Amino acid sequence: MKFKPGDLVPTTVMEAVNGEVINLPDPTRLVHLQFRRFVDCPICNTHIAEFRKRAREIEVAGIKEVIVFHSSPQSIHSYQKDVPFLMVGDPKKAFYKDFGVETSLGFLSLKALGAAARGMAHGHFGLRLAGGPLGLPADFLIEPSGRINAVKYGTDAYDQWSVDEVLNLATGVSARAA
Repeated sequence: MKFKPGDLVPTTVMEAVNGEVINLPDPTRLVHLQFRRFVDCPICNTHIAEFRKRAREIEVAGIKEVIVFHSSPQSIHSYQKDVPFLMVGDPKKAFYKDFGVETSLGFLSLKALGAAARGMAHGHFGLRLAGGPLGLPADFLIEPSGRINAVKYGTDAYDQWSVDEVLNLATGVSARAA
């Protein structure tokens, strides 16, 4: 089942690769839940690099970033030192199914191939296909009440929210709450 804005997120417990327990919804913070492909995916790493650069802005906006990969926690663990966000391994794609995130040949688009080339230029060659290359991204902005404020199901492997989009959506939530 795919979610839409206004739906309530199912109560979900995830474990980050650093051992932290993640409860959805988070009763105190807005959560940006990102579903990506496999952890060594050059396309995903190009996207996450933008978020890494702007981690302070995201934190100041009161957003908790949670990134789910369809790779094992062990394969993700080596990346955790470079990423200041919570990362979750879901090799059986249970969370993907729960949130309606699809599998596809999403890397077969010019936009995705361009992002892959940028990722490879930064050393992510996608050679370790932990979890497989098939998958699409998805983004959810979840309010402390559990209400899904906004959602985006990607149509190709590089079709996800930018940092600016996440910050703008969060500003809208904050303004509505005030």
